[in-house]
Amino acid sequence: MTTLLSRPPEAISKSAAPAERPPRKPRGWIGTVATPVVVFVFSSMLTFGLGALSPSNPAAAVLGETATPADIARMNHEFGLDRPLPVQYLDWLFSALQGDLGRSYFTTIPVADSIFAALPVDLAIAGLAILLAVLIGGAAGIAAALRQGGRLDRAVTAVAAALGTLPPFVVGIGLIVVFSVLLKALPAGGYVALDQDPVQWLRFAILPSLALSLDIAASIARQLRTSLVGQLGENYVTGAVVRGLGARRVLFRHALRNAIGPALTVLGIGVPMVLGGAVVTEKIFNLPGLAQLALQASGQHDIPLIQGTLLVTVTVVLGCNTLVNLALLRLTPQGRR
Repeated sequence: MTTLLSRPPEAISKSAAPAERPPRKPRGWIGTVATPVVVFVFSSMLTFGLGALSPSNPAAAVLGETATPADIARMNHEFGLDRPLPVQYLDWLFSALQGDLGRSYFTTIPVADSIFAALPVDLAIAGLAILLAVLIGGAAGIAAALRQGGRLDRAVTAVAAALGTLPPFVVGIGLIVVFSVLLKALPAGGYVALDQDPVQWLRFAILPSLALSLDIAASIARQLRTSLVGQLGENYVTGAVVRGLGARRVLFRHALRNAIGPALTVLGIGVPMVLGGAVVTEKIFNLPGLAQLALQASGQHDIPLIQGTLLVTVTVVLGCNTLVNLALLRLTPQGRR
C-alpha cells in the first residue's frame, strides 16, 4: 500500500490543516530524576537485606567445618556482623556511595576492584547490543510503516514475532553454529578488551551482542511500526505534505519524533533484559563479565561480592532508564504531558 508520504501534494485534499499542538506544560525533570533515587534507596535496602538475612554464616563458611563457636564469634566481630542491622546497612550504604563496597570474605580483594574489572565487559557488550537493537529495529519499523500492508510490512511483522519468542541463549547457540562452526568467520567464545584491539574486540563481541539485541530489536520494530503508521495518518502530516515539505523532512522531523515514544520505552525496558540475558550469554560465549562474577560469588556465599554486584547492576539499570525518560521528555510532547 502506498503511504501518505509517497503521494504528491496535489493528490491530497488541501483543506487539511495541521493540527494545533497542545499547550506545553511544565516539564517533569525533577520527578524524572528523583524517582530513581527513591528506587535506588529501596533497592539498596532489599539488596542488603537479602545478604544480611541469609541463613548461611559467612564466618563459618570462611573458617571451615573445624571452626569453634569462639572462632566464629571472633570472625563475625571482624566482619562487623555483630552490630545491629540498621547500623550495618547505613555503614554499607554510605561506604558504597563513596566507592567502597567492602572486601570479599574469601579472597580479601576489594569488591569494587573485582566488579570494575568485570563491568567493562558487560557495558561494552550491552552497549553494542543496544546499538544493534536500535539500528535493526528502527530501520525495520520505519520500512514496515512506509510500506504498510505490503510484503515488506508483512515480512517484518512475521520476523519480529518469531524473534520475540526466542530467548537469547537459543539465538546465541544458533549464531555460534552458523558463524563459528559452519562459516568459521567469527570466534565462538573469548574476549579481547576494546582498548587493546578494537578489531578483535568487535570479532569477539558481535555474536553475543547480536544474541542479546534481536529480541529488543523485534520489540522496537513492532512498536515503532504501529505508532508511526498512526502518526502518518494524522492531519499535521497531511498539512505538511500539502505545504510542499519533503517526504524525508516530514518523516524524520515531524512524524518520527511523535512516534518514537513507545520505541524508547521498549529500549528502557530492554536494558535490564540485556543484563539479565548476560548471565546465560556470558556462559555460552565464555565472557569474563559481571554475571559470571555474581554466579561465582553465589556459589561461595560471598555476601559482600553478591551485594556489590547487585547494587552496581541496579545503578546501571536505573541510570539507563533515567536517560530514556529524559529523552522522552525532550523528544515527545506526550512525555512532557
